[in-house]
Amino acid sequence: MQVIQKLAQSPLTIVAPALTILLIVFGVPAVQLFLESVSAPNFSLRNYYLFFGQYANVRVLLQTLEISAVATFICLVVGYPTAYLISTASKRARMILIVLVVIPYLTSGLARTYSWIVILGDTGLLNSALMHHRFIAGPFPLIYNRFAVYVGMVHIMLPMMILPLVSVMMGIDTSLISAAKSMGARPSTAFWRVYFPLSMPGVRGGTLLVFVICLGFYITPAALGSLGDAMLSTFIASQVSTGYDMGTISASSFILLAITLMLLSVFGLNLSSAPDAAPKPPKVFYQRLGILRLIRSYFNEISVSSRAKRWPMELYLARINAGWSRICARLILAVVMFFLLFPELVVIIMSFSNGATLQFPPTGLSLQWYTSFFNNEAWYGAAWTSVKIGLAVAVVSTVVGTLAAFGLSRVGSGLRSFVTMAILTPITIPVIVVGVASYVGLVNLDLIGTERGVILAHTIGAISYVVVIVAATLANFDTRLEQAARSMGARPFTAFIRVTLPLIHPGIIGGALFAFIHSFDEVVTTSLVSGYSVRTLPLKMWENIRNEVDPTVAAVASLLTLLPILWIIALYITWWRPKAGSQVVMLEGVA
Repeated sequence: MQVIQKLAQSPLTIVAPALTILLIVFGVPAVQLFLESVSAPNFSLRNYYLFFGQYANVRVLLQTLEISAVATFICLVVGYPTAYLISTASKRARMILIVLVVIPYLTSGLARTYSWIVILGDTGLLNSALMHHRFIAGPFPLIYNRFAVYVGMVHIMLPMMILPLVSVMMGIDTSLISAAKSMGARPSTAFWRVYFPLSMPGVRGGTLLVFVICLGFYITPAALGSLGDAMLSTFIASQVSTGYDMGTISASSFILLAITLMLLSVFGLNLSSAPDAAPKPPKVFYQRLGILRLIRSYFNEISVSSRAKRWPMELYLARINAGWSRICARLILAVVMFFLLFPELVVIIMSFSNGATLQFPPTGLSLQWYTSFFNNEAWYGAAWTSVKIGLAVAVVSTVVGTLAAFGLSRVGSGLRSFVTMAILTPITIPVIVVGVASYVGLVNLDLIGTERGVILAHTIGAISYVVVIVAATLANFDTRLEQAARSMGARPFTAFIRVTLPLIHPGIIGGALFAFIHSFDEVVTTSLVSGYSVRTLPLKMWENIRNEVDPTVAAVASLLTLLPILWIIALYITWWRPKAGSQVVMLEGVA
């Protein structure tokens, strides 16, 4: 009896529901996939030999790595200076810029992909404008090629590169750069020797996160690329849909998973709220060779007098250069924000066209495509299905994820890290692998093609988002308040309900919103587990984009683009509600 009481009071007990859902829907099926890939119980590597024995498979794998690496590199090159400029802006400007980055991040990826079809198509915005001004005689091939794939992937992944970088850069003590300059370091030297090493955790985390997610891209390459731009996720999804040999599917999935796990183990991914240890400065080659160091020191001493003479002139030039620097900074930010927001704006404007086809700018304004959406049962029925599934996922994942985050905050750091990484696995590996494992798990439960199955498949990823957000809120929670409530006679459950829950409710609401967004926008896993009988709005949009090119899609994409504004308003009201004196009032209420 005492053992049962101890287990009931253990923090891991309230983590158990999240782990149970994860194991049933993802963990055990993943083990099944691995055993299938090695032909258990005979244990053979035949499936892997067959995969690498076909040139087409190897080419698709290398192509997946190449596309992911190039897209990640572009995101880093564009995202780093953008994040730097955002982090160094004034508080008001920084808040506005972060909101402008978050809006496309919260927008449906399918809607953003569709926006580039509208812009880059043969009759799209760019070709129409170029032909109208007689720059070209016929449509320029801007779509269904590698260029369009890179544009679409970078547009979707750029916010995921910028936001981690901004988070790290805002924590850097800029007085260190000023100190380096005061000791004679040039601005470029101070940046590369002081600031850049301190920003490496953000570079490492953002790059790794973007690359891993790119490995599992399916919709964007399929919609914007040609058959020659197919990625491994497309290959796996087509095998699942055609009922191909599960051994081959398992081997393909685990090859992609092995690459991901290797990257995560080598470079690491800090998803906790705790900052990394201070990074060590990079070892430069001349520091290993004493003779080169002596030569450098000698020339530095010679240049001291000349630099002293140039000092007054450099002070004057610095003022002039500062003006140009501000102009360049504003220009860079304007271009990046234009790239992130303009495609969605184009789709919104074109959705009000009164013509039989989409035009920009519209020759006249009309609500015909919105009327078509609300009058077509296939469209509004799919939307209602997505809402029902999203609400169910939000409720389940919020309850289970909040309990898991609360329990993890009460266990030791070593065990907490292990369990947290297990819970976050569905959002740290390629989504196609999660989809295939979920497919196997729902086959075991006989839930393929049911709404309950889709809810379970969405819940494992939604729980991860809830745990991350609620855990970040709990990291700032003063546990002494709960201890004080218990010292005044409150039971543990009462202290949690009356003290802890009201103080962490912003994180809970934020987690619920992200869980709903995750479910409402999910298309890859849904396409695998829906069995063509559960038609969500993203599936209906994807089907329409591939087959019909119905302009009603523009109205749907516009509605999905406007939804993030509602999310931002909800998060603003939740997070910025005044809390002055709330802690004292709660303790008095408990007493």
